Amino acid sequence: MPPPPVTSRIARPSGRLRALADAYPDGILGATSDGVVTMCNAQAARMLDLPVDDTVGAPLVDVLRLQDNDGRSWLEVNQPFARFSIRRGVPEQSWLTPRGEEVLTTARLLRDEDTSEINGLAISLRSGRGRARLDRDRSDLVATVAHELRSPLTGVKGFVQAMLNRWDKLSDEQKKLMLRTVHSDSDRLSRLIAELLDVARIDTGRLALYPRPCDADVLVGRVVESVRAGTARTILLVAADDLPQIAADPDKFTQVVTNIVENAVRHGDGVVSVELVARAEADAGIRLVVEDEGGGIPEEMRRRVFTKFWTGGVRGGSGLGMYLVNGLTRAHGGSISLGDAEGGGARVVVEWPASAPLG
Repeated sequence: MPPPPVTSRIARPSGRLRALADAYPDGILGATSDGVVTMCNAQAARMLDLPVDDTVGAPLVDVLRLQDNDGRSWLEVNQPFARFSIRRGVPEQSWLTPRGEEVLTTARLLRDEDTSEINGLAISLRSGRGRARLDRDRSDLVATVAHELRSPLTGVKGFVQAMLNRWDKLSDEQKKLMLRTVHSDSDRLSRLIAELLDVARIDTGRLALYPRPCDADVLVGRVVESVRAGTARTILLVAADDLPQIAADPDKFTQVVTNIVENAVRHGDGVVSVELVARAEADAGIRLVVEDEGGGIPEEMRRRVFTKFWTGGVRGGSGLGMYLVNGLTRAHGGSISLGDAEGGGARVVVEWPASAPLG
């Protein structure tokens, strides 16, 4: 009498276990130490381009149809059942499905605790689309940084080269103008580098803050004066009396206000209004309101403003400014919102907490 087929010796997952496995967002594949599939959820079967009902009981070599760029199979490269292997898993690797799509796999070898003999193999398969999206984000970052660095660097190089070649022919006023331009472009480069570092720190949760009691009207006044010096647009500042001190890292608060006001100048039109008032709640902090007279921000796009690389309008920018504003504000316990100015244009409202009273 011939031996029963392999499939009859493999216990199929119960309906409840199968439903749970199919609900898992990643592919799940299990096999015995003999290389026979014991579990394959719907996601794994879909990635491997197989009917899910044909997987359990089938040889693993026929189910795990993943190849690398050289045409080698997952089993051929990793050899999980090698006799003298003492490893307990296979780290994340990138493989191609029969359809040519990228999947990321990790595997764990199930070993007997006493003998270390391999009892089975569990493999996880995850779509590579997330990594592709991350790669695109990194490419966007590189492209953005390259573009933003190129303009000031070109200016610095051009003016320095002109001074080197024509130093004796340039008047003192011309030299001062060139040096002021180089100084301005250098500040722009330094600020961009600081923004990039802060973005990385926010993303990794390593942002360092050094808050202390600060006078918001003094810091905002300095920002407004600085931005006024670089634009022909009118910027009005109205600050209420008896404002409470805020709890802030003064450099980060200045960065927040600068980005908001410069955005209003760059992307808006007409007069830019900056208002600083105390919040209605006792000792709650201050409210900063910045408005312009431009076209405003459509409501359906407002959530995107605080994402990385969002560059609304036609005047460009790094796309990191408002992402930083949101991250730095929330890191201080504040909040930021967008709306419509009363006469049209964008309205940015920042709520910033007060410092704790001394004593």
